[in-house]
Amino acid sequence: MASGQEDGMDTDADKLGDNLDDAIERELDEALGGMNLDSLVDVDLPQSEPAAEGVRRGTVIAVQGDDIFVDMGGKSQGVLPADQFEDQPLPEVGDLLELTIEGYDRAEGLLLLSRKGAVTATTWEKLEEGQIVEGRVTGHNKGGLELDINGIKAFMPISQIDLVRIEADELDAQVNKRLKCEVVEVRRDERSVVVSRRNVLRREEEEARQRAFESLAEGQTVSGVVKTIMPYGAFVDIGGTDGLLHIGDMSHARIKDPKEVVQEGQQLEVMVLRVDRETRRIGLGLKQVKPDPWADAETKWPAETIVTGRVTRLMDFGAFVELEPGVEGLIPISEMSYERRISHPREIINEGDVVKIHVLKVDTEARRIGLSLKRVRDDPWTGASVRWPVDSVAEGVVKRTTEFGAFVELTPGVEGLVHISELSDSRVRAVSDVVREGDTVHAKVLSVDEDQRRIALSIKQWAAMPDYTGPAAGESEPPRPKKKRKKPLKGGLDW
Repeated sequence: MASGQEDGMDTDADKLGDNLDDAIERELDEALGGMNLDSLVDVDLPQSEPAAEGVRRGTVIAVQGDDIFVDMGGKSQGVLPADQFEDQPLPEVGDLLELTIEGYDRAEGLLLLSRKGAVTATTWEKLEEGQIVEGRVTGHNKGGLELDINGIKAFMPISQIDLVRIEADELDAQVNKRLKCEVVEVRRDERSVVVSRRNVLRREEEEARQRAFESLAEGQTVSGVVKTIMPYGAFVDIGGTDGLLHIGDMSHARIKDPKEVVQEGQQLEVMVLRVDRETRRIGLGLKQVKPDPWADAETKWPAETIVTGRVTRLMDFGAFVELEPGVEGLIPISEMSYERRISHPREIINEGDVVKIHVLKVDTEARRIGLSLKRVRDDPWTGASVRWPVDSVAEGVVKRTTEFGAFVELTPGVEGLVHISELSDSRVRAVSDVVREGDTVHAKVLSVDEDQRRIALSIKQWAAMPDYTGPAAGESEPPRPKKKRKKPLKGGLDW
């Protein structure tokens, strides 16, 4: 019985509401005297540019408390609620505003105005899908929020409250808040309205992203937050739009993983390197906003000085040494050792080794530094012309043979060449017919060029020396070959 009474009361209330709406419409028509709202506005009001459909421009003539009075042209004036500017400063007298007409106050003789794109004070008759309205949260259930929109009950599903996931135990904090939302579904027969705040936030986010993108310029320095880290770099949010910070633009030093430099959520100052407006791709740089370590390289590491560095990479042609983060120099394989020839740097050093090196040359424009490992020690070629003067006898070990001669090591780091023509008085078809690797030999010094690091030697001339008087300083007496006799000895003996 009680239920029947309640149903009857709801029906009566609906009829009463409909009668009240009809009465309000009649009063508005009587107040306008048969004119529509548009006829109250001077459509010939000068405008700097055409207004959108349904939008009028008016000039602020006064701001009093919560009301902003606007001259709409001709004899028409309107009032605009000041709370529609809650997100920005109030307009000043003389400002031009884009407005929509929502109604007419007969008692005051004023148009009821609303900002273009502002929250709309609406009624059931004007409620439309896609409309932006404002409602107060009156309660919640496990599925979402219950709202009141100017007396109209609405529901906001939990998935439509925010851009991020909201849990059911967080809904109570939303009660009594006023939320701007979009009408996504209207069922007048059921008096049901579904709204979404997520759509409004997404639209605002896209507008902010577009504004940020349009304002970007190459070379500009902007603030951003690291959102996602990938093996090849990191995506950084720079005010609503994302840019790629490539791993190669993170640091002047060589890095293998972006996480060595940045972390998710980290605030950064980055430089805009590239903006592709067609593909909407943005390239960012972090190292470009930091001091360039190469700027004063010639001062930090002048040529002909000894410095310390860490071996970072070994290549077939040499080794790279880091002098400081972002600055590497190269030790060519020829600058590894005086003592012996090497086929790969790993025979001398390893990655991670800290070594002392000699600076050969610094080229800041090309970002290259030439280094030497062997020149940190004494050069065995220094004073070679004194240690092995021309026409003296030298002793050494055959290190290698070639088609044109044999290389003889006189001391670690110093080799002389015995040309094939200087091996023997007899015709030599192959160097190995006379000497082999590992043989200890004696030879006459023919020439010494310390600058070119060359010593010419002769075994055949050493063997033919008639006036040899003894070994050179520090040398042992070499064995002398017996001379061949031109004629046989008397007595019939042939030696």
